[in-house]
Amino acid sequence: MLVHVVLFRPRPDLTAEDRTALVKAFSRALREIPSIRRGRVGRRVTLGRPYEQLMRDNYEYAAVLEFDDLAGLKAYLDHPAHTALAERFFDAFAAALMYDFELTDGIDALDQF
Repeated sequence: MLVHVVLFRPRPDLTAEDRTALVKAFSRALREIPSIRRGRVGRRVTLGRPYEQLMRDNYEYAAVLEFDDLAGLKAYLDHPAHTALAERFFDAFAAALMYDFELTDGIDALDQF
């Protein structure tokens, strides 16, 4: 499985209208792009643990999209609904990180280290 991980912090001056437009663009991508197997979005949770203090930047939100394979990820990235989402997203964030990972379930994943 491949995952597309996006950590982001919205611009402080992001208007409600722009936020709504971003949500609509993301919703459209989730509905229209068939290669997305699962999409999740959420806010950061902090528990007061020491490792949280080691983080240099606070990314308030995360989006994680799952794909069966590299072809599915590429189809997502090339889809017009993703293009529309990207245009909204890049205007809406103050900071962001985007990474793609190939994941393996369970103990077999440890062989990759």
